[in-house]
Amino acid sequence: MAAESGTGAAERRELSPRSQQQLQERTPPPPAAPPPAPQAAPRRSPQLRVLLTPLPAPGRRLPQKRLLGAYDGAAGGDGKRRRAEPSSPERADSGSDGDGDGDSDSDSDGTEAGQDGSPQLSAYERKRLKNISENAKFFAALKLHESAARLHEIAAKGTSQVARRAKPRKAESGTVQRRSMRLQRIQPPEVPQVEAPAQEEEYPQVPAGPLPMAADGQEEKSETALLGTWLQLSEMKHNDTEKRTWDMKRYQAALSSMLLREDGVRKVVSSRVCSVAIHPSESTVLVAAGDKNGHVGLWDVSCTAEGGAHVFTPHNSSVNCMHFSPSQPAQLLSLSHDSLRCGDVSRAVFDEICRSEDGLSSFDFLEDSACTALVGLWDGTVAVVDRRTPGTSPELLADIGFKVTRTVAVHPVDRQYFLAAGSVDVRVFDVRWLRRSGSSAVSALRGHTKSVASAYFSPVSGRRVVTVCADDRLRVYDTSSLSATAALLSTVRHNNNTGRWLTRFRAVWDPKQEQCFVVGSMARPRQVEVFQDTGVLLHAFCSPECLGSVCSINAFHPTRNVLVGGNSSGRLHVFMG
Repeated sequence: MAAESGTGAAERRELSPRSQQQLQERTPPPPAAPPPAPQAAPRRSPQLRVLLTPLPAPGRRLPQKRLLGAYDGAAGGDGKRRRAEPSSPERADSGSDGDGDGDSDSDSDGTEAGQDGSPQLSAYERKRLKNISENAKFFAALKLHESAARLHEIAAKGTSQVARRAKPRKAESGTVQRRSMRLQRIQPPEVPQVEAPAQEEEYPQVPAGPLPMAADGQEEKSETALLGTWLQLSEMKHNDTEKRTWDMKRYQAALSSMLLREDGVRKVVSSRVCSVAIHPSESTVLVAAGDKNGHVGLWDVSCTAEGGAHVFTPHNSSVNCMHFSPSQPAQLLSLSHDSLRCGDVSRAVFDEICRSEDGLSSFDFLEDSACTALVGLWDGTVAVVDRRTPGTSPELLADIGFKVTRTVAVHPVDRQYFLAAGSVDVRVFDVRWLRRSGSSAVSALRGHTKSVASAYFSPVSGRRVVTVCADDRLRVYDTSSLSATAALLSTVRHNNNTGRWLTRFRAVWDPKQEQCFVVGSMARPRQVEVFQDTGVLLHAFCSPECLGSVCSINAFHPTRNVLVGGNSSGRLHVFMG
């Protein structure tokens, strides 16, 4: 057996390593041996984590530093980092816990030693632990904790000793603060809550038809005196003196002599002045003004008392145009958006001549007797009105091809011709050739690039036309021949941008000097300017003491050296020579 076993062993020794491996795989495993006694796992170099704790306060013990265990993969088998347990005699004696981070003897510099006495910390870790211990000793020497505790005790004592100062009581006074019922949100018991009145009740509408000539809120005696003055002036016969034209030097001297005094300024109407008319009387200056609320004010300039001005309400809206009758100065014709009325002082009544829902813009007389009138409408048409026929409807309503008709003016010599100013068009038409549609113009005044505010013939011969345009130009045309296209004589650069709060400028001729016209100005100091038809500025009316606003609407007296200007607050300014 021994020989055979030795022979087999020799055969196994002669086998190649690969054959030996295959033979071992085929050989059944030997019976399991009893498990060996547990031995301590090989000690590995621990990974340390240091927990730093602040220095203890006086009387308190500083807890010991603990080193977190190394990565114990052999003993624990779970591969997790574990916290070191407190040291015990059993663990110290056995040393078989396998983590090696329990409390054990260390050398003087805080370096731990293993079972064989060799150091288990690296040089960097030993130096780090040494620096930590030295820093702890340094901070302990400063005694910061003792100082902080002392300051805390001092602060606690200070807050306990300081008492809160009580707020002083308000002195009780005999007067009690009053609060309005509005602040207390209490409705006055004596004033019952009622609905606000309708606009028609607050601002009553003027009815259609004739109206009595009664002033608003004025004394009857002063009103009677004013109407009596108007009637007396109208009955006086005027001297039929020839209208002569002065030379420019004399005319400029006459303009310079016209001054504005304190008694020449009066608030006649309540709101913005839209039209002005001067009575042709030579003895007394009687001025009429119409505002945007339908009021007509009459002012006797020679009367310095408060009763010299009276206000009437014949219209519901803006009074755009007014004229005294050329043949009967006792009649004042006024036009608003809804109606054309004639105020007759001899009968003390405002008659209604024409009424239209389309809106009326301006009018002019077709003859000296003032029986017929030409009326312009805001929708671009014109109407012919005859006062002798019953009713308030126009005799003819003609379309002249305008989008809007702002002003109309009848030729002073050839009454069949009239001038109409529209949005950007100014043309001359013949009344005899007016049609309900397709009315053609006789002459055209071209060159306007924006809306035209007004256009008027010269008052004596009608050979000139002056226009005011929103393109900041005053233009003068030659209409002596009434050709197809009127010739442009002169252009004056003029600021015509009045805005929404001022009435638009209208340039009107001086009846005494038809080569000159007057227009308002936006210049400072405030003034009213007079130009010659050549474009030369002849004179500027100004008064720093009495004139501080823009006079948009102006008119010359037909025979006297008198100029009247109206502003946006209802005031009239009278320059007299």
